[in-house]
Amino acid sequence: MSERHGVSRRAFLGAAPAIAAAAALACRRGPQPYDAAQFTRPWRSDVAILPAARYDADIAGIIRRGLDLLKVDVRGRRVLLKPNLVEYSADRVINTHPLVVVGAADALLSAGAASVVVAEGPGHRRDVEYLLASTGLYDYLRDLRLRFVDLNHDDVRSVPLASRFTGLGELRMPVELLQADLVVSMPKLKIHHYAGATGAMKNLFGTVPGAVYGWPKNVLHFHGIDNSIVDLAATVRPGLSIVDGIVGMEGDGPIMGSARPVGCLVMGLDPVAVDATAARLMGLRPDRIAYLQMAGEFLGHLREGAINQVAEPLGRFRSSFAVIPHLEALRG
Repeated sequence: MSERHGVSRRAFLGAAPAIAAAAALACRRGPQPYDAAQFTRPWRSDVAILPAARYDADIAGIIRRGLDLLKVDVRGRRVLLKPNLVEYSADRVINTHPLVVVGAADALLSAGAASVVVAEGPGHRRDVEYLLASTGLYDYLRDLRLRFVDLNHDDVRSVPLASRFTGLGELRMPVELLQADLVVSMPKLKIHHYAGATGAMKNLFGTVPGAVYGWPKNVLHFHGIDNSIVDLAATVRPGLSIVDGIVGMEGDGPIMGSARPVGCLVMGLDPVAVDATAARLMGLRPDRIAYLQMAGEFLGHLREGAINQVAEPLGRFRSSFAVIPHLEALRG
């Protein structure tokens, strides 16, 4: 299923669906790298696909509608927003757009959140001040008096991992993250040249402190990207995910791809269901994406029949994103 099990990421992603199904079956037959009693799933998971044609739309109002549809109660809660900040390029759409980030903050505060902090630990660019300034996020945060925390250099505390796909046992995680009552993962809708797709779960790589584990979060790569995605999602357990799908990235993501307008935000409480929906929006089959297949066993819902679309139908925004050759087997 992953590097830890002796199969490379590229070999898995390029394999036929029958091989992927066999890997999942083998995983179920052996000892499970998680305690099933610690994880409970609703009968069905709600996911909202919300129209948002442009970044100058009323993003806060759109996200507030999503909160209402999903019945999210944030009153009195300390919220941490985790956007995707990777690298800056003037001609590429790489990062979660600043207007989506501040729109989410506005919506959550108006819904009664006690506080909102924006936090990220970029794995590619070490200079977070450069990223904040060049992407324009700094100006928006300053204007709204929102605090930003660099998770790469925050104080840390050892945390036992809730699943054991990496075999690591524990990670040292930022205190700011651990103190939050609600972690909101805010990825960009993108193809990922190793993981297949990057979404709410993969976005959690930025919660691992680079000052402890290096760049680009070396320990996670050494123990398998797919394994690490699942262990982080099982441990951090983001309570809400908001995917910036207004303009996504196709091709050689997550940095070198091309812009692909889609015109929506995707929201949900189940990060597996959110990522599965995001994959379908890009024209990919979630059951052929290694980390989603793994997480769909215990952490959330993968099957389309177990995901309840509470806003717009998926078909309204479904696209066929371009992919690099070794990801062709992921297409639906």
